[in-house]
Amino acid sequence: MERLRYSAALVCAVLTVLFASSLYSNTGAQARPGIAIALRSTGPQARLHSSATHVYLFRGLLNVFSLGMDDLAAQLRATGIAADVANHAQWRGVADEIIANYRTGQRGPIVLVGHSLGADAVMSMAEYLGQMGVPVALVVPFDGTSPHAATANVARVLNLYKHASDRISPGPGFRGELTNFQVRDVNVDHFNIDKSAALHSLVIRKIRAIGPAVARPRQRQNPSNSDLPAAGASTNS
Repeated sequence: MERLRYSAALVCAVLTVLFASSLYSNTGAQARPGIAIALRSTGPQARLHSSATHVYLFRGLLNVFSLGMDDLAAQLRATGIAADVANHAQWRGVADEIIANYRTGQRGPIVLVGHSLGADAVMSMAEYLGQMGVPVALVVPFDGTSPHAATANVARVLNLYKHASDRISPGPGFRGELTNFQVRDVNVDHFNIDKSAALHSLVIRKIRAIGPAVARPRQRQNPSNSDLPAAGASTNS
């Protein structure tokens, strides 16, 4: 019943923002541009950043929701971490650019973050990158719309979710760190979870802890309680 109410609310929200999305496509999209990645950068500048962490963030429905991804990207850039934002429907094209960069020697840690349909997209994207032989240092879904399994090429997954049905499980060959963190704060729901300052701080700490080297899968470990917001429950699979 809870999931049914959630689905009904989502449909109502879609109908409400249809007109807003039309306006956004003409104005807002210019203010918050999509992802722009240089595929074949060469020379000293490219070599300098070849081992740096790069974060790819994905918005959800209609490219109108999930603007917390833009805010999180801005915070990451302020700390010196490269971050780009795209719509969830663009994940395959972004993944192909990452693959091309990887094959030209850009082997820095890859981090994927997404909200709602963007959360589903980053899980599919991680799987696709694994099929292409590309490791992923960290995947952070913000309240995806369906359950997923972590793939063997992923070193860490931090799943931030509201509903128990959206837990992530370890897939075949996965030996990394998997944290399912249920957000129980009653003031946080599917439509604002991506804007939570506490969760942003948590994600930034996780990303900064990766370091400059390409992350390798490691055995799952229990997260430190001090790293997790108080209004939630952390469970490892």
